[in-house]
Amino acid sequence: MTTLVVDVAVNAPVRTLYSYRVPEALAESVQVGVRVQAPFGRRSIVGVVVRRYQGDGTDLKELKSCLDDVPLLDAELLRLLHWASDYYYYPLGQVIKNALPGGLMRAANRTAIVTEKQYRRINPEKFPEGKRQQQILAWIDEQGGAGATQIRTEFPSPTPVLKRLVEMGCLELCEKERLRDPFLFEPLPPDTALILNDSQRQSLEQMSERIGACRFQPFLLHGVTGSGKTEVYLRAVAECLKQGRQALILVPEISLTPQLVSRFRARFEPLGEQIATLHSGLSAGERYDAWRSIARHQVNIVIGARSAVFAPLPKPGLIIVDEEHDGSYKQGEGFRYHARDLALVRGQQQQCPVILGSATPSLATYYRCKQGSCTLLSLPERVHAGAMPTVELVDLRTEPLRGLLAEPLIEAIASVLEQRRQVLLLLNRRGFAPYLLCTDCGTSFHCPNCEITLTYHQRQRRLICHYCDYLDRVPELCPACRGERIVPQGAGTERLEEDLAELFPAARIARMDRDTTRTKGSHQRIVRGMMEDQVDILVGTQMIAKGHDFPNVALVGVLGTDSLLNLPDFRSAERSFSLLTQVAGRAGRAVGGGRVFIQTYHPEHFALTCAAAQDVEAFYQQELPFRQELGYPPCGHLVNLIFSGNNGDQVSNAATSLGRHLQSAAGDVEILGPSPCPLTRLRGKYRYQILLKSPARPPLRRLLAMIAGVTAELPRQVSIHIDIDPLDMF
Repeated sequence: MTTLVVDVAVNAPVRTLYSYRVPEALAESVQVGVRVQAPFGRRSIVGVVVRRYQGDGTDLKELKSCLDDVPLLDAELLRLLHWASDYYYYPLGQVIKNALPGGLMRAANRTAIVTEKQYRRINPEKFPEGKRQQQILAWIDEQGGAGATQIRTEFPSPTPVLKRLVEMGCLELCEKERLRDPFLFEPLPPDTALILNDSQRQSLEQMSERIGACRFQPFLLHGVTGSGKTEVYLRAVAECLKQGRQALILVPEISLTPQLVSRFRARFEPLGEQIATLHSGLSAGERYDAWRSIARHQVNIVIGARSAVFAPLPKPGLIIVDEEHDGSYKQGEGFRYHARDLALVRGQQQQCPVILGSATPSLATYYRCKQGSCTLLSLPERVHAGAMPTVELVDLRTEPLRGLLAEPLIEAIASVLEQRRQVLLLLNRRGFAPYLLCTDCGTSFHCPNCEITLTYHQRQRRLICHYCDYLDRVPELCPACRGERIVPQGAGTERLEEDLAELFPAARIARMDRDTTRTKGSHQRIVRGMMEDQVDILVGTQMIAKGHDFPNVALVGVLGTDSLLNLPDFRSAERSFSLLTQVAGRAGRAVGGGRVFIQTYHPEHFALTCAAAQDVEAFYQQELPFRQELGYPPCGHLVNLIFSGNNGDQVSNAATSLGRHLQSAAGDVEILGPSPCPLTRLRGKYRYQILLKSPARPPLRRLLAMIAGVTAELPRQVSIHIDIDPLDMF
């Protein structure tokens, strides 16, 4: 006898789908894409239905309940999630968990639906006598009804008036679901529609052709900093909306979201288009409501960070990945997907063009253009023919430092401040100093959970681990020798801010790093301060280099360049070139020119000279032969196997055992390791890695298929994480 059966992807670290019998009472509500509660061993678990069919359910357990009225995931989005699960070797249930707003894959979902009082005009023949009553009633009537929160934004203390209007029979009161809107109290910014130059117009024409044809086509929009890529995005989205489809725009960091959202709101909200944002800076409720409004087809434009690639848009007609080179698109833990690559897959599956935008394209994307699999569109000039900044490499071998700054940079800052212009200073290390050192005995202070020194934060008077957030107080005496000479070594943004205050006491200085942007809205406040000229000098980590458009910035200084350039990573030159080119591009964007000073002990390095010249092609021509010779991406493919556990010997032995199995079946795959990870102990876990390298993907896939059987023999106390196309080897 057949019955209704479903396959469910459960929220557990298992790659298997589980089949359940559907009770008759749930037969209509249990559809593909809904969440269900199902028995799982001795407990119950939340999962998502991925297949529904008639079958023999005699020996199957029965579903307990259905948690959704309508599917959260449609067939196309499930198709993408299936692909991601297979490609990244990660359980489908936990892939779905990462795609959905937080908390939805738990039995107790704390993200409740919010309701509020809703007022609607009734009995139009009735009119109140009071002037304030008439004003509020007329406004509600004009809106076609309004919620209490919305009314309070228009009229102060309206509750007594509303209560009286209900008693008089002029208004009807009911409870209605309210979506938590992060823009509710944000004023609509003014729109500035720019006149396109020839390069922008030609690029837009090629994009529009593919948008109109509803066909997949990857584009690389390579424009120098300040070349007007955002205006091209806006016009392309307008073309997409004309076709009755939706647009998805990805940004690498939350810090970029406010400015981009403002531009899109200014352009499209007056036209009646709703915009939703998806990123970790939202509250759980705001994110949940945004997701539901997208799934209900109430939103046509979605802007968000990495996880927004899974937004439940039914008919995406355009996907934009801004700053496509940025490493933030790669998830570093758990489900280690790359949002840029999934955006390309989604575009291919749903037949829509994908625009990858950057002033410094990743070597992988630039290589695809050279191979003909991606169309290159160039914006070689700044809008309004603005001049690119002049870049000077300051040789620290000959220029002495005064504190953290060389004399040429100090003089340039003083000159710019006299002109009432702004300065950006990049130092890609937060805190006051990387570590404290006892100069009597050489003792430094390490995190007990990680194999790394604790960073000194002077304002908090704390030693902090930037990996596990361990905190410790600053000791008065050295615990090893009882010495008193405990001295900060090196420098971070906090110390740079202090040095600048001494050098330029009249300057208004702000800092943008992870310490100053933890609270909600903090990014916006700093950006607003720059835009309104309330800040003279902005100090920050790499987040100040990403996409910000500060018209009054005339000078950019880069400190600590060599620490990034000398990392033991084959991508260090690419990352240095990209970061330096991006931050240099913040200078002189509105008022011609601008100056950039890069302090370095290696001014002859090609990554620095190419960044100074803003020459992507020259960098590509020098970097690619190195990648080709060693078989590194984009000329080869990598998989990193990371072993972790509480016992270092167990982890080492497990990695060695699996390494032997892999060597016996390696074939065309080069196996590097096992070896300790550069950060051997992290968050209390000992870590080893094996790097698999191959010129083609199929040999890697065959080797990975073998791993599933072998890992069952490893100790249960040792975890293995598979990182496909790794970006971070640390």
